[in-house]
Amino acid sequence: MKLIKAAVLGASLIFVAATSHAGETFDAVKKKGFVQCGFHTGLPGFSIADSKGQWTGIDVDICRGIAAMVFGDATKYKATPVTTQQRFTALQSGEIDVLTRNTTATMTRDTTLGLMSTGINYYDSQGVMVSKNLGVKSAKELGGAAICVQPGTTTELNLADWFRSNKLEFKPVVINSPDEAMRSYVAGRCDAYTTDKSGLATIRSTLNNPADHIILPEDFSKEPLGPMVRQGDDAWFMVVRWVLNTMLEAEEYGITSKNVDEMAKSPNPNIQRILGVTGEMGKGLGLNNKWGYNIIKQVGNYGESFERNIGMSSAMKLERGLNAQWRNGGLMYGWPIR
Repeated sequence: MKLIKAAVLGASLIFVAATSHAGETFDAVKKKGFVQCGFHTGLPGFSIADSKGQWTGIDVDICRGIAAMVFGDATKYKATPVTTQQRFTALQSGEIDVLTRNTTATMTRDTTLGLMSTGINYYDSQGVMVSKNLGVKSAKELGGAAICVQPGTTTELNLADWFRSNKLEFKPVVINSPDEAMRSYVAGRCDAYTTDKSGLATIRSTLNNPADHIILPEDFSKEPLGPMVRQGDDAWFMVVRWVLNTMLEAEEYGITSKNVDEMAKSPNPNIQRILGVTGEMGKGLGLNNKWGYNIIKQVGNYGESFERNIGMSSAMKLERGLNAQWRNGGLMYGWPIR
């Protein structure tokens, strides 16, 4: 009866199939001995593979954190590169266990796809990049411009909304591949390129002359990015959710991958709980009490992940901004481990 009702409400067959089996995810992951993560096909700073097939990025670190939490070993994961068109189907169908790809959390995605967001690991906004030669300093000067954009994304919708609300016309140049979209922009097929500002910054860093391109000041949208899982498996949802919270709490309390063993001797009860020195914090998760220690020791806290992948120590040179800890004026706020 519930399945029939779901179909009547317009739910897809994939949705029905995914939710009916989603409760088995956590047990299945433990049984096979690794977590299958869906990554961006190649976005520097977020998820990208080197010539040896080794993945790095802030989204990859969430996947590594899950592996460290569940198995005590951050290397126990497998990567599945997915495009914007493939990502939700891959998660719905069970091809991947978790989508750790820069994906915007929205109400529609949480309520119609059989999926759900577990938290935000990067607060972003959508912007637009142009060549300095265009002589434009504001997106409001782009009336009639051709703009490269990927289909099937909130980016495409936000672009149309922003231009409509500002009573401006534009010509969308819809291109599936981000690499092809970037090549089209560089070749002059479009006047501008739009995506999340973090993506624009990382892509710009790969161009021959990054200084010849500017990211205009306007924010087209709010883009809270984070991992997603299938609905119906609360245990798996909590594992993914608490990886991020643990990394945030570790940064707030000054616990790093380098000092974690020394910090385990701290008399601070919050630090003791995070590192499994006291309490039974792993019991409710179905894990041993060293899960927090393993995440921090092998992956690091949120600040460490940010800095090495997209921060000022990386090629991306992105400021913390909204992604600073709440005490430093940002939005990052780890939930209490107690």
